[in-house]
Amino acid sequence: MPDMSPAVRDGESIRMHEQTGDLVVGLLVLVLGLAGLVMASGALDDGMYVFGLSLAVFAAVFDIGLVKRHFDRMESARHPVRQGGGHV
Repeated sequence: MPDMSPAVRDGESIRMHEQTGDLVVGLLVLVLGLAGLVMASGALDDGMYVFGLSLAVFAAVFDIGLVKRHFDRMESARHPVRQGGGHV
């Protein structure tokens, strides 16, 4: 059997890489949202104004979703799902 990398052997290491990726993506989307606000503030026509605000709203919703996913993962790790049990 070939040696497995530490990331494959250790589930904690995989989760750490996922969290790092979420952080990087979240920061990039935040920068896009701020760029959208700058575009909307300097817009000379309605189309660019709406596009800038839409970009900012998308960035906010996306980042809120990332935060929700982070806390959902923390909660699911704290309360593991039981086998064979349904909800009553």
